[in-house]
Amino acid sequence: MIKKNNDYNICSLNSELVYQKAHDILTTIMEFRITEDKKGISCTIPCNSCYQPHIPKIVQAIEKEQPVLFVLPAFPGKSPNPQKVLGSLPDMAERYSLQFLNGLCQSIQKIYAPGARILICSDGRVFSNVIGMKDSDITAYQKEIDSIISRYQLTHISTFHLDQLYEGDNFENMRLELLETFGKPISVLKDKVSRGTEENASREDKEANRMYKGITRFLFEDSIHPEQIKSRAGIQKDAKKRAYRVIQLSNAWSELIASEFPEYVRLSIHPQTCGDIKLGIKLSTENSITPWHGVALNRNGRIVFMKRFEAEKLNARLIYDENGRPDYYEL
Repeated sequence: MIKKNNDYNICSLNSELVYQKAHDILTTIMEFRITEDKKGISCTIPCNSCYQPHIPKIVQAIEKEQPVLFVLPAFPGKSPNPQKVLGSLPDMAERYSLQFLNGLCQSIQKIYAPGARILICSDGRVFSNVIGMKDSDITAYQKEIDSIISRYQLTHISTFHLDQLYEGDNFENMRLELLETFGKPISVLKDKVSRGTEENASREDKEANRMYKGITRFLFEDSIHPEQIKSRAGIQKDAKKRAYRVIQLSNAWSELIASEFPEYVRLSIHPQTCGDIKLGIKLSTENSITPWHGVALNRNGRIVFMKRFEAEKLNARLIYDENGRPDYYEL
């Protein structure tokens, strides 16, 4: 009886230590989280509701003495709007974000020796045809992201994209196969978006409505530039229509990721509500926009992201990289 009791106590103690370690790891990530703040009400760290969806996967990794695995759908490709970005290839903005994410994993390694890994699931190929990005640009962007990871020895970061899952180079067939396997009808999505406006809507329906509004805004912004000849009303109407297709494809990609990487803690570049199955995180210490929707500005050693036209309004100096490509702005 004494031996069993002691074994039980040791087991309980180990479980408590493992849970505390998992809690510390998650706190390191959540320092940079982004949440959906409604009417000025937002949860704060620590928040048990926000921790619980992710703790079990981290505990499982610790018990196996393996790296904690995170998956992040991100780095799709540069915005097609020349007023927002410097070109179609990654630049300092992407490098800075990738180094930030790698540094986040290194911070985790300081408190948990096996460390952490972040798998970036590039989703540009998934919806490039809907948002006006060329597949050739997506290919070049993906290759340069991998080159940055290798060149700067970002050993905690790896990538995954649609091309690795399906054979051949017929990207439209890849997207159709993705939808056939993991997609849902747009009519179902429209119903969810509509229900999401109701006061007593479910978490899922509210998220669908929030995502629809956000994607519509991005599609509208990406279409506003000097070369555009449509009216603003026409652009807005088109953005609303395309937003449903983007979300349909994005949701299918999300389902594929969940199926392919069930043991990974799911991250998102989008704000998430309290207790969501995904954890919204920033891609740098302070920036509110993603690197593919803007440029990097070096202001006295402090890197911030902004849209290209905003940097130009500040009369910032454009800096080129070693290959003669526009890279970032400097003040």
